[in-house]
Amino acid sequence: MTILITGATGNVGSRVVRRLADAGEPVRALTRNPRAAFPAGVAAVRGDLARPDSLTEAFRGVERLFLFPVPETAREVVAAAERAGVQRVVVLSSGAVTGGFDTHFHLPVEQAVEASGMAWTHVRPGEFALNKLWMWGPSIRAEGVVRDPNPDAVAWYPTHEQDIADVAVTALLADGHSGRAYDVNGPDLLTHREQIELIAEAVGREIRIAEVTPHEAREFYRAQGGFAAENADFLLGFEDYSGAEADPSELADFDKSAVPPMPTSAPITGRARGFAEWAKDHAADFARAI
Repeated sequence: MTILITGATGNVGSRVVRRLADAGEPVRALTRNPRAAFPAGVAAVRGDLARPDSLTEAFRGVERLFLFPVPETAREVVAAAERAGVQRVVVLSSGAVTGGFDTHFHLPVEQAVEASGMAWTHVRPGEFALNKLWMWGPSIRAEGVVRDPNPDAVAWYPTHEQDIADVAVTALLADGHSGRAYDVNGPDLLTHREQIELIAEAVGREIRIAEVTPHEAREFYRAQGGFAAENADFLLGFEDYSGAEADPSELADFDKSAVPPMPTSAPITGRARGFAEWAKDHAADFARAI
């Protein structure tokens, strides 16, 4: 049984590769980068999900597939996988599909797989805890500070990327998960202040919170560049999931007590990692820049 992992160098896919390799499973990693490094025993194969015609060799002899979402070519990729004899597909999707917010990115990939004759499982993570590293990491490293307009109002369940990968691995290897969509969230409902305190505890130094206006925060994160610049409008409440304009002041009215418990990885894998564990796992990434 050969398992093909697409998105194999990503934050989730790389962990799926490592888990399968550690378990001694025959793993093939799809990559566009000929210099990508993978664990011993993992066979790297060149290919690009944006170019389905490049996947013939990658799919040869594959029985199970971890599918990274590329909606533009999803139907062609799924058809190629089915022709090659793939029997089981685990899709990296999003909890936004469950909430009805995502109708144009992850949902079309799910629909393409469901329309095939292959067994399928969708893994739908909620908020990635990694967002906080990409958003707050630069200013924590440089200044020991996080700029936030609503540190005590906004709260959610940040999810450890390893939990997402472990659910995917379970669905790839074990029976009984076909036809199911698993929402995966962290076990802890935490405000931004509580998250920052746990990061500070993990790195062993104080991290100040600078309360700023939403507009000041947007200006700062846009200037920071990268993930922060690309996602500032959405994460700060200036736009909704569809990209339509929104009012950031509504985040200040967020009612934490009205948020119900969310599904975690625990029923599938037997474990759900809290944000404190995630912060410890990434303490070195938040370390002060030298």
